[in-house]
Amino acid sequence: MTHNNIKLTTAQFAKLHKVNKRTLHYYDNIGLFSPSAKGDNGYRYYDVSQSITFEYIRMLKEMNMSIEEITDYCKNPTAERFLKIADMKETELDLAIQKLKRTKKILMSKKDQIRLCENLQEQEIRIEEYKAEKISVLPYDFLDDDISKVFAYLNDKWSIEQIRMGVGSFISLDKVINKTFERYDGIYTYTLGKTSVSDTLVRPKGKYLCGYQKGTWDKAPAMYEKMIAYARQNNLLLTGYAYEIGLNEFAISSPEEYVTKFIIKIKE
Repeated sequence: MTHNNIKLTTAQFAKLHKVNKRTLHYYDNIGLFSPSAKGDNGYRYYDVSQSITFEYIRMLKEMNMSIEEITDYCKNPTAERFLKIADMKETELDLAIQKLKRTKKILMSKKDQIRLCENLQEQEIRIEEYKAEKISVLPYDFLDDDISKVFAYLNDKWSIEQIRMGVGSFISLDKVINKTFERYDGIYTYTLGKTSVSDTLVRPKGKYLCGYQKGTWDKAPAMYEKMIAYARQNNLLLTGYAYEIGLNEFAISSPEEYVTKFIIKIKE
C-alpha cells in the first residue's frame, strides 16, 4: 500500500487537519469535499492524498470566499478561474496587510502613551524635541458639547482607523494668552499612512513646550496659565497653535486618572 492510498476515518482525517468532524460531514453533504470511499458499515474513508485539496479549500475559506463560491469553483476547476481568484484575493490580502500594519501602529502608539502616563506626576511641564509630523485637521469650535455630533462629524470626514489614532483639539496661542477658551479652532489627529489631502498639514520639527495634566478637562486653563508663565520665566518665545490630546482614555476607570497633553511650538 502506498502512502497516497492510506485510508483514514473521518475522526482521523479531522484530527490530522485539526478540524471538527461536523465540518467534514457538512462538506460531504453539500458536495464540496467528500471521502474517497464509504464502507459497507457506512463509515467514510479519506485518502491521505486528499489532504492537499482539503487545505486548498480551507485556504480559500480563510480568504473570505463563501462556501457557495468555493463549491462552484471546485465543481469546475480551471487554470483561468484559479488565476482570476488568485489575482482578486492577492489584492484583498494586500489591503488586509496594510490595515493590519495601521492597526499595529495604533497599538504601538497607545502602548507608548500608557507607559508615559504611568510615570507622570499630577502636573508636569517639559521641553521636548519632535520630528516633523503629519497631522490631519478639521475646523471645529466645540460650542456644541454633544459628543455624538462630534463623532458623527469625524466619522464622516476620517476613517475609523484614523479616529482610533486619537483625536485632539487645537486653539490659537492668542486665545490661550487671553484666556478665551470658549471657541476652539479645530480638531486634529496624527495622520496614518501616506495620506495627502487638503486637511493634512505638517507640524514642524523642533522644540515644543509640553504640559501634562492629570484630571478632568476643566483643569486645562490652569495648565495653560502655568505653561505661559514657564515660558516667560525661561525666555521662551511660543508660536502657532496650542494642541491638546488625551493619552490614556481607554486605560482608566476614573476621570481623575485622565491625562491630557498640551503642546506649543517654541520659536527658534
